[in-house]
Amino acid sequence: MQISSAEAVVTLTSSGNSLLQGLLRFTRNKPLGAIMGIIIVLVVLMSVFADVISPYHPLDTNPIMAREPPDREHWMGYDEVGRDVLSRVIFGSRISLIVGITSVVFGTVLGSVWGLASGYLGGKFDLITQRAVEVWMSFPSLVLALSLLVVLGAGLHTVIIAVAFTRVPYGVRVIRSVSIAVKEFMYVDAARSIGASEMRVMLRHVLPNCVAPFLIIMTAHIGTAIIVEASLGFLGIGIPPPTASWGQHAGQRGGTGDQSPLVAHRVSGRGNCDYRAQLQHIR
Repeated sequence: MQISSAEAVVTLTSSGNSLLQGLLRFTRNKPLGAIMGIIIVLVVLMSVFADVISPYHPLDTNPIMAREPPDREHWMGYDEVGRDVLSRVIFGSRISLIVGITSVVFGTVLGSVWGLASGYLGGKFDLITQRAVEVWMSFPSLVLALSLLVVLGAGLHTVIIAVAFTRVPYGVRVIRSVSIAVKEFMYVDAARSIGASEMRVMLRHVLPNCVAPFLIIMTAHIGTAIIVEASLGFLGIGIPPPTASWGQHAGQRGGTGDQSPLVAHRVSGRGNCDYRAQLQHIR
């Protein structure tokens, strides 16, 4: 049975209307979630189209204007070497998203494979690996990332590896619990009874049930990965300059806060300072 072009148009229109109605219903029921969703979409668009919307190149310098306050053309002022702060913040979002998404994907995939094997096989393998994961999780994520970067050195690829390393144990624990539950289902026993190998049962019958938790872990940990990357940049061992990075910029502004109080204290977390007192101190 063939579908005419008119029927196809009607089907697409009805699908679009139902999607729009669903979004409007979600906005009415969860306005805060809708606002956060809009912010996330704007940040993603800002990072993707940074070359288009950025007023200046992030590496263009003007030493004469170093640490100057905001004006009509430079809304967030200049940094310590005369670069436009707004442009560096816009391009910094691209680095943060690249590190956050890539590290979470790598770390969660590795942890999910580990957790799938650990939960399905069980026995001594599960006992030993889970004790290792518990020790792994006892260290703060920032401390683990710092330790790896001391060994590997600063750089985009090493930061991704370091942040991904901190995400592995979470994927292990979640996917392991799902694997333990799924392997007790009747259809898994039926697959074993007809002679299916352990690898086939694991990949064809247990793994598909782990996809939904896997996606949830990834989306939940992207924000944490971005915070870890920004913390590393703030400490000066993340993405090396002159590449624009949110954490690196925050660390630089925190270090030069007394010279540029109008911009620096908001970025470095000291926004409650009295700007007038700071200006009088400088004078």
